[in-house]
Amino acid sequence: MIPWEEIDRAKVPGQKEDVTLRKRGTEFSIRTAETELMNSRLHGSEEALAELTCSRIRQKSGLKILIGGLGMGYTLAAALEHSGPDALITVSELIPAVVGWNRKYLGHLAGMPLNDPRVSVKEEDIAKTIREKESFWNAIILDVDNGPEGLTRKANDLIYGRAGLEKSFRALCPGGILAVWSSGADEAFTRRLKQGGFKTETLTTRARKPAKGSRHTIWLARKP
Repeated sequence: MIPWEEIDRAKVPGQKEDVTLRKRGTEFSIRTAETELMNSRLHGSEEALAELTCSRIRQKSGLKILIGGLGMGYTLAAALEHSGPDALITVSELIPAVVGWNRKYLGHLAGMPLNDPRVSVKEEDIAKTIREKESFWNAIILDVDNGPEGLTRKANDLIYGRAGLEKSFRALCPGGILAVWSSGADEAFTRRLKQGGFKTETLTTRARKPAKGSRHTIWLARKP
């Protein structure tokens, strides 16, 4: 078996733990010491996250979409594919090295989505980006850590906790969609979404296409 090669590592802002970029043949992996966060072979549910979100947006032109978490670019690429030529897509990525890895090592995997003129990147916490505007976004897509029970940053409670969901609710246009990816189900999070005023749909999708790999959870929560 081909051994893994470490390409680079970077600190998570505000945390002691590193994230690493590794390569084995044509396969790439982003992980912490204990957990794989993203693998280039397993991106079906990330693509489904964006595709399902765009299919639920009622407005069909001039879309304004915010994506939390760049990963390997698959969610962004799917959002570009399923939105119009006049869409504005902003990616908020906490770890600057992840943006650099996409530009240098990973971009070809998802078709170089950062090169699309519809895309802008903010190297900051998604919670900060959400707070900046109210009634602005048609969709907020959160692919941060491993979901509401994420492993990398306790600060993710700022987006998945009740106060964070209230901020996302205010940031969305009427009819806007908050879409959340998770590595597993979380009934408590479903209740928080509903308590926050969202009309919520919970779906299960697979890590690999067609219908293979681990089962992941996607919440699609609409602001009335």
